[in-house]
Amino acid sequence: MTDIVTLTAYFAERHRSGDGFLADAILDLCDERQIATSVMLRGIASFGPTQVIRSDRSLSLSEDPPVTVTAVDTAARIGSLAEQVSALVDRGVLTLERGRALPDGGRPDDTVRLSLHLGRRHRICGLPGYVAVCDLLHRHGFVGAQAYLGVDGTVAGRRCRARFFGRNADVPLTIMGVGTNAQAAAAVDELGNSLPEARFAVAPVAVCKNDGRDVQGPPAADSAFQALVVHADESSLSDGRPIHRALIERLKESDHASGATVLRAIWGFRAPGRPHGDRFIQLTRHVPVTTVMIDTASNIEATYPIVDELTRGEGLVTVSALTGMLEVHSGRRHGALDLGDSNPTQGG
Repeated sequence: MTDIVTLTAYFAERHRSGDGFLADAILDLCDERQIATSVMLRGIASFGPTQVIRSDRSLSLSEDPPVTVTAVDTAARIGSLAEQVSALVDRGVLTLERGRALPDGGRPDDTVRLSLHLGRRHRICGLPGYVAVCDLLHRHGFVGAQAYLGVDGTVAGRRCRARFFGRNADVPLTIMGVGTNAQAAAAVDELGNSLPEARFAVAPVAVCKNDGRDVQGPPAADSAFQALVVHADESSLSDGRPIHRALIERLKESDHASGATVLRAIWGFRAPGRPHGDRFIQLTRHVPVTTVMIDTASNIEATYPIVDELTRGEGLVTVSALTGMLEVHSGRRHGALDLGDSNPTQGG
């Protein structure tokens, strides 16, 4: 079994590092270090320690949207990369999450998140790759999956950046699905023939709610930091308001949440519904969206009642443990990215 570690950075797209943009600086590092896979995604809404909401209803979002940059590789390579990335960031959040390269180990019915990256234009049996993968995950009984369009990244250690003019065939996109160990193993076994160079990663995750119904509450914290993710559709409503917008506003008003980011997918499903979405660029209200909250385990527990209330009608809610989290703001650094010690620390 090979340990795989995922480093994710959350910040604003136009945030700078030195003479350039922070996103470019991080992805340049991934390119130089030949990190196996990295991808940059643009968000559609967020708030952070400044408590300013940025959404696709404001002009500021088109000028400076929230972004995430995710890098996936071995623990040694990501640990070294994390040190360099943390030195570049003066405002944002960084997380580390441990996983496995293949869905081996663990009980067959343990719930996991399976993730993989492939090129935008990759095709499987005549279908767009992301459509074929989501269809396969749905057929294998996954409770949900989403495909997110990347705008920059590295594939097999090679930088692939989206251009205004060009096919952008190799620019990576990310697919994430939630299912059992047994379902993930079967999916990877079937996908291996169609995606021989794909890098799969699995990480344990707890399903708290599915289709609005309680499965379990937030799991007992076995780490200092957690990620809570709400999967819904852009058209999913709570008291007449889109769930993802209500979540951002209610979490911002709470005393415990320090930030959240909303990502719009291009394709996906939540069981028992069929995979759905839109073609590239033609995004509508029917595509899947995910709201990601990164925080201490105690803050996740304290804000869970808000999530529970807003997803009482529909939605898939998951919580996973993070190996490390570092929040940087106003010259202060809270948390730790040490793979050997995920206990929170504080600097100033």
